[in-house]
Amino acid sequence: MTQEARACIAGAFEHPTRLAPDKSVAQLHAECAAGALQDAGLSLSDVDGYFCAGDAPGASPLYLADYMNLKLRWYDGTESGGCSYLAHIEHAATAIAAGRCSVALITLAGKPRSSGQATGTAFRPPPVDRPEALWESAFRWTIGGIYGMMMQRHMHQYGTTLEQLAWVKVAAAEHARHNPHAMLRKPVTVEEVMNSPIVSDPLRRHDCCVISDGGGALVLTRPEIARSLKRPVVKVIGCGQTLNTNNGGYLDLTRTGAERSGAAAFAEAGVTPADIDYASIYDNFTIMVIAQIEDLGFCAKGEGGRFVADGGLISGVGRLPWNTDGGGLCNNHPMNRGGITKAIEAVRQLRGEAHPAVQVKDCRLALAAGPGLVLGPGHAHATVILERE
Repeated sequence: MTQEARACIAGAFEHPTRLAPDKSVAQLHAECAAGALQDAGLSLSDVDGYFCAGDAPGASPLYLADYMNLKLRWYDGTESGGCSYLAHIEHAATAIAAGRCSVALITLAGKPRSSGQATGTAFRPPPVDRPEALWESAFRWTIGGIYGMMMQRHMHQYGTTLEQLAWVKVAAAEHARHNPHAMLRKPVTVEEVMNSPIVSDPLRRHDCCVISDGGGALVLTRPEIARSLKRPVVKVIGCGQTLNTNNGGYLDLTRTGAERSGAAAFAEAGVTPADIDYASIYDNFTIMVIAQIEDLGFCAKGEGGRFVADGGLISGVGRLPWNTDGGGLCNNHPMNRGGITKAIEAVRQLRGEAHPAVQVKDCRLALAAGPGLVLGPGHAHATVILERE
């Protein structure tokens, strides 16, 4: 039996666009906000708490609050990369429980596809005042290079194979074919994934997420407000977040912050991994899915490859229905920040509003988890557990 929720998710919206050269980032934020509020049966005038991250114009909630003419009692602009929005679910729930606000809005939007951003293959110089910049910039590391090393280490240490990793992409593609908004809707085979061009050996192109424009939004409220609305009630029952440092260079590339954020979320919710009916797990790269599945406790460390093989993540087939919208690998990955989309699909599953072909029967407990920033140079992680009332 889980405990009473601090807050509930009353509204969720994913922007349908995947390419928006004609829209500003602020406009995408506002459209996502309007969509989530409409889904909840609320309006901008009801919002008294606002949460966003570094994707906001000016990297601050202030400008978007002004743009949307919000009248706030609370705001939060915490930036922790792609998991910012999962962390903001906890921040919003805490603020609501403390009486700081009653209706909290969380928004994400970005246009990396319109700007021609590379799939983790270009060096992105860190700001010169970041403490590691002096020592690491000379190596011109890339995101793809780091996760290629992570994949290589996992394969060496645990015997994980390219075929097992390919099953993550196969599952995502199988789900995406039912999503009319997904960027990649064509099913793929294990062989096609393994034979796709090398990005950073052993990382292949199909092991990498898509790059899209778009965004999403969530609305959290006090439980009594959620129950008064004409929508299924989704309770926030467990949260956890962490910062996973590089440990002075003694970093285990096979482990993620999910070890700590997941343990905290499960402890607060009073449930175990075996209780979870559906999981949204951030999939910037296939190896990160396997590593997080292990670190969240769905299987033992080193067993992730075998866990996902042969359709282990496919809804209706596998042991853990996962990313039924196609995830970042096939559906969308706005502003390299897919955390909010993980929560949105979890809400759809709990409400029974996912596509009928991938809807999990009697879905009661769902998990949304993911990393922020980059493993090694700066890695955050957040996990949220949601329950259908």
